[in-house]
Amino acid sequence: MASCATHSSLMLSYAASSTRSQELTPTPSLFSFASPRPNNLSVPLLLLGGSRERRFAAIDRASNRYFQVVVSAVAAEADLDTEEDAEQTATATAVLDPPKPKKGKAALLLKRDRTRSKRFLEIQKLRETKKEYDVTTAISLLKQTANTRFVESVEAHFRLNIDPKYNDQQLRATVSLPKGTGQTVIVAVLAQGEKVDEAKNAGADIVGSEDLIEQIKGGFMEFDKLIASPDMMVKVAGLGKILGPRGLMPNPKAGTVTANIPQAIEEFKKGKVEFRADKTGIVHIPFGKVNFTEDDLLINFLAAVKSVETNKPKGAKGVYWKSAHICSSMGPSIKLNIREMIDFKPPAAN
Repeated sequence: MASCATHSSLMLSYAASSTRSQELTPTPSLFSFASPRPNNLSVPLLLLGGSRERRFAAIDRASNRYFQVVVSAVAAEADLDTEEDAEQTATATAVLDPPKPKKGKAALLLKRDRTRSKRFLEIQKLRETKKEYDVTTAISLLKQTANTRFVESVEAHFRLNIDPKYNDQQLRATVSLPKGTGQTVIVAVLAQGEKVDEAKNAGADIVGSEDLIEQIKGGFMEFDKLIASPDMMVKVAGLGKILGPRGLMPNPKAGTVTANIPQAIEEFKKGKVEFRADKTGIVHIPFGKVNFTEDDLLINFLAAVKSVETNKPKGAKGVYWKSAHICSSMGPSIKLNIREMIDFKPPAAN
């Protein structure tokens, strides 16, 4: 009995001391785990039975579990701090690193951010933006807007209802402008045998055979048109990568591969122009200079319209003409009335 009383008194005194230490000790943080036997294990002490070794073994197990929980919490907190530091570092790096420069079309200013010259803003007031003009009025207005110090070219831009990615909707042809282009065209001819003398007599500026091919491979490009006889095309095929991107590769559709070389030279000298639809279905055709008379510009323009209409692709469906504009090189575009343009008939000559 004496031993039981002693044992009970020891447990009560240990519990009392533990409870008192809990009241005096502040709330433990994640880092306060120096004590091997935490205070919150005092209550289970009263409920433990058995020998002294079993009680202390249970206390050790509980302490180890508590220690593991605290270590895990500390590790988690350290990971959070590391992630926050990494995020701050990444943010600082993103702020310090300059943005990559844009290239191509992405580098161009948006339309709302572009600034126009005073000259352009003044001549832009001469026409109404959304108004559709008849052909004669548009050409007269175009000559008024061309007020630069040099002689500007005059261009026509037709938006067609075609998709050139399909073979049956591609458009590539030529038009002979009756009044010429106003430009001096340098014509080069690739021929051999008797064709060489024919080309020289017809007025070709440059005539050659294999020697001219070697010059072109070396970078010679001092010509506007390159005409080739059919028997030279086998040798000209190797120049595709050089001439193709410049639009100078001889092609039967463009009239630059022909057996009648004198006629081709004469046509290009007088004003024969090649045109083709770009990938968006728009055709761009120069049809003179601003120093032409209005009648001459009108004749050239109608010839261009007739050629585009005549060479309509077989795969084109629905409304063929979507919009038409004319402009000078440095002037604003003038929108045309498509129906009036197609049905227009020039006045009969007296």
